[in-house]
Amino acid sequence: MRHKIIDWDDAYANGINIPQGDRWPDAWAEPAKTYRERMSETGQAKLNLSYGDKPRNRFDLFLPAGDPIGLVVFVHGGFWIRLDNSYFSHLAHGAVETGYAVAVPTYTLAPENRISGITKEIGKAIEAAAEIVSGPIRLTGHSAGGHLVTRMVSATSPLPEDIRKRIVNVVSISGVHDLRPLITTQMNRMQQIDIKEAYLESPALLEPLSRTRLTCWVGAAERSEFLRQNALLANIWKGLGAETDCVEEPDRHHFNILDGLADPHHPLTEALLT
Repeated sequence: MRHKIIDWDDAYANGINIPQGDRWPDAWAEPAKTYRERMSETGQAKLNLSYGDKPRNRFDLFLPAGDPIGLVVFVHGGFWIRLDNSYFSHLAHGAVETGYAVAVPTYTLAPENRISGITKEIGKAIEAAAEIVSGPIRLTGHSAGGHLVTRMVSATSPLPEDIRKRIVNVVSISGVHDLRPLITTQMNRMQQIDIKEAYLESPALLEPLSRTRLTCWVGAAERSEFLRQNALLANIWKGLGAETDCVEEPDRHHFNILDGLADPHHPLTEALLT
C-alpha cells in the first residue's frame, strides 16, 4: 500500500507516541547521578573535563579498574536542542566493566550553535578524550548523537587523521542520518537547518571513511521514520564500501533502546565492543 508522511512533526515525536513516554528523560537522571557518585567514590570518574572555551565544552570520563584497553565515546541526543551528558552517565557501565574508558561529552546546543558547529565540537571532545586514553576508539551515540558519531567517520570528518585511524567501530542508536526531513518541522525553528547545511551535514549524503565499520541499531517499536533513517545509512554506506549492519531490537522504543549499553553482556554493548 502506498503512503507518504504528511505530518513530519509527528513522524519525529517520540514522547507522545510511547506509552508513559513522559517519564523520559527524567527516568535517566537518577541512575546517571548514582553511577557518577559511585565512580567518583572509587576514583574512577574524572568529571567536567574541558575540551574547549564554551560553557558546555565539557566531558565526563569513566575509567575501568585497571588500565583501559581503549576508549568509548558516547554522544547524547536531544535533537541538538536539549539535554546534556548528565542524563547518560550510567550507560558507560557496560563498556567500563569490559575494560574500556568511556567519555560522555556535552556540546553547545542550537540555536546558539548550528549543526555544523556541534559536529566540530564533538570532534574536539573526541580529540581531548583520545589524548588521555590510548588505544582503539569506539563511538556510539543516540538519536542526534547517532548523527554526530557517524559524521566523525564521514568523508568530511572534523577529526585529524591520527584520530580517524584509531576509530575501529561506530554504533549509531536510533540515529538521524538525513537531515532534510527536519527542515519543515517545528523543531527547526531552533535547529535552523537549511538545505545547504542538510547536504553538508547528513551522513547519508556523504561518503564513509575507508575501513569504516558501522552498526545502525534501532528499537523495533520506534516511529517508522527512525526505522527508515536507521536502515538508510547502513544500506547506502554498504554500497560505498563500508562494513555495515542494521539491527531492529524487539520490544524496544526510542528511550529504552539505550538500556543495553549499561549491561556488559547485552548484544548492543557486544556490537559496540566487538
